[in-house]
Amino acid sequence: MTEVVSLDRIDRRILQEMQRNGRISNLELADKVGLSPTPCSRRVKRLEESGLIDRHVTLLNPKALGLKLTAMVGISMDRHTPDRFEAFEQAVGQMPEVLECLIVTGQSADFLLKVVVRDMEHYEQFLLGQLTKLEGVTGVHSSFVLREVVKKTELPLGG
Repeated sequence: MTEVVSLDRIDRRILQEMQRNGRISNLELADKVGLSPTPCSRRVKRLEESGLIDRHVTLLNPKALGLKLTAMVGISMDRHTPDRFEAFEQAVGQMPEVLECLIVTGQSADFLLKVVVRDMEHYEQFLLGQLTKLEGVTGVHSSFVLREVVKKTELPLGG
């Protein structure tokens, strides 16, 4: 279990700015949060070392890459055993189409996947050629995203 890291007002401001713009320079970040560059850099390093900053990424536009179809896929498994779940998680973790894999409760599904593909033909190939062939998969329920209403990458950092 991850330990909760205590944050002061400046740490929160640093994290807010970094979530908005991962390429912000230390000089600009320091200016925005009211620190000089060296203490700002030290704080960022401490936030990284604490595990609070997980990683730095570049977000791509899926449509510009021809990935125009997003599906939310509920997966039901035949057995609820650690080895069955682990094998499934390992397999879907290797599939580039799967952006997220969540174990869920309160639904008929055991897993919920977020899948991004070019089009319906690509999805069919993915579904029939890979997903349904995984050992233990007994049910698949696909819902397709018509339009993204809210899409955030910033976590709430309330006081």
